[in-house]
Amino acid sequence: MKRIKLNKIIKKIFFKHGLSNNHASICASALINAELVGAPTHGLSRLKMYCDRIKKKVINPKPKIKIKKISSSITQIDANNSIGFVAADIGIKQAIINAKKTGLGLVGIKNSGHYGLSGYYAEQAVKKNLIVFCFTNAPPAIAPHGARKSLFGTNPICFGTPTSSKVPFILDTSVSMINRGKIRVAAKIGKKIPKGVALDKNGQPTIDAKKALDGVQLPIAGFRGSGLAWMVDILSGVITGGNHGGKVKDPFDDFTGPQNVGHLFFVMKTNLFINDYRKRIKENILRVKNLPKLKGVKDILYPGESKYLRHKSNNNKKIKISTIVENDIKKLLI
Repeated sequence: MKRIKLNKIIKKIFFKHGLSNNHASICASALINAELVGAPTHGLSRLKMYCDRIKKKVINPKPKIKIKKISSSITQIDANNSIGFVAADIGIKQAIINAKKTGLGLVGIKNSGHYGLSGYYAEQAVKKNLIVFCFTNAPPAIAPHGARKSLFGTNPICFGTPTSSKVPFILDTSVSMINRGKIRVAAKIGKKIPKGVALDKNGQPTIDAKKALDGVQLPIAGFRGSGLAWMVDILSGVITGGNHGGKVKDPFDDFTGPQNVGHLFFVMKTNLFINDYRKRIKENILRVKNLPKLKGVKDILYPGESKYLRHKSNNNKKIKISTIVENDIKKLLI
């Protein structure tokens, strides 16, 4: 389906579920962006979930979002259980405003929900010639090192910076071996997951996606990945007033209440210490790209390059929609 037509349909669905036209537009853009950059697990496959949570009244379609100025650089946002896309969009834009004024912008958000891809918000700051960190926590999926029960989410770490070209450097990665969305999709279509990415509820390795969802996902780099997940839980949950320590509710399976996800955006100008950042970042990237390459490697890509190329390639193509998602869309339009 063509992107413009699909965007209108998704906006219509969110508007039908009570969101304002502006908020529906924000959500549609974020979901379609995920499809364009090649991350469908964070795209249209989640549309029904968001709508289900609105119907169950655990997402507020008409939130009264409170923005509290703590200082010229720091802002706190109470999202009033809004859909995560809206809370994050307001948050990153406020962080950008703060950073443009003072050099540093810090925004903490509570009472939000799942906001999709962190890189989507990082890119907004990078386009304004700013460096950015984005943190958000998630439902239990990873066990603390040494434990058998999951507690931390797959808690992504995201960093973005402008470069000397139009292609931004954006590292957006979860701290699990595989993102939870891929496991959910595998469970839905009866596909096996790779070895070494999850344990079942008894602590045994599994390639069964459904058993993995009931068990534990493995972090990257063992105890180091577990530590990073903990760090993000503190930065996005503890410090903001959001849920933390395993209290974030699963958006697909737990409708007992709002998620109260926390987000933290930290944005800074590139010229805080030097005036030739573009020159220095260009030099930094070229040093890496000019290294001797492994056999078969044509180019050493920096984080964000492959997503940029996918987005550019997919932007004028029809977006492929699975039969499952297509059926979800038809039902949501009724």
